[in-house]
Amino acid sequence: MTRRFTRLAWAAAVATYLLIIFGAIVRITGSGLGCGDHWPDCFGSFTPAHNAPSLLVEISHRYGAAALSIARIAASLVALGLLVLQVALGAITVKLALPPWTVILHLGTAMLLLGALLVAARGTSLAPPSRAGRGAAALGFVTVLLGALTANMGAASACLGFPLCSGQLIADDPLQHIHWTHRLLAYSLAVYVLVWAVNDRRRGPRYLLALVVLQVGVAAAMVLLALPGALQAAHVAVGAGVWAGLVLVGL
Repeated sequence: MTRRFTRLAWAAAVATYLLIIFGAIVRITGSGLGCGDHWPDCFGSFTPAHNAPSLLVEISHRYGAAALSIARIAASLVALGLLVLQVALGAITVKLALPPWTVILHLGTAMLLLGALLVAARGTSLAPPSRAGRGAAALGFVTVLLGALTANMGAASACLGFPLCSGQLIADDPLQHIHWTHRLLAYSLAVYVLVWAVNDRRRGPRYLLALVVLQVGVAAAMVLLALPGALQAAHVAVGAGVWAGLVLVGL
């Protein structure tokens, strides 16, 4: 029974990770209102006859989330509570026509759900959580939320160039402030994990450092190449991977 539970939790965690990436694709392709403001159906039907690309992307994301619900519920009671909140936020996001605050909460809850499933799948950690690990996880989560805010407030293109914000250390306007804050948090996370990896004999922090460096590299390429959709999706995918690693190694 324990082995089955562990396998189910790992499967649910992997599927949740993939669903987070697919959710990013929904945003990047502008498909968030592919079904209008209809929820949970799509224009009055669960099998709409329309074949518009945005509708297909949005309805596929919804069906994927629904298919994973049973596995998530079985894997963890904490995940159950987060799942209920996640579904409610998804409905509110659609009904209110994608206001940034609901989209950000939707992603934040998805990340917490992924974390809960990973903890359930891993079971008891071989080593007790360290202060450094908890700090890294907290900083990583805040960085993720600021990244979501940057993307959904239209601030992704506010800071040109890399590593500075349009060649400046001080941002000029509100959108630059949002983008620059996200970058500064990412830089801080990279330095934090570097110090952690140097002072910790385990391999986990070193692997995490490699993921963080990869994420910064993807972000740099994304900005310098004018935000191509593929790199935006990769940025979310690696970012979710960093968060997963922070949970597994740090908590």
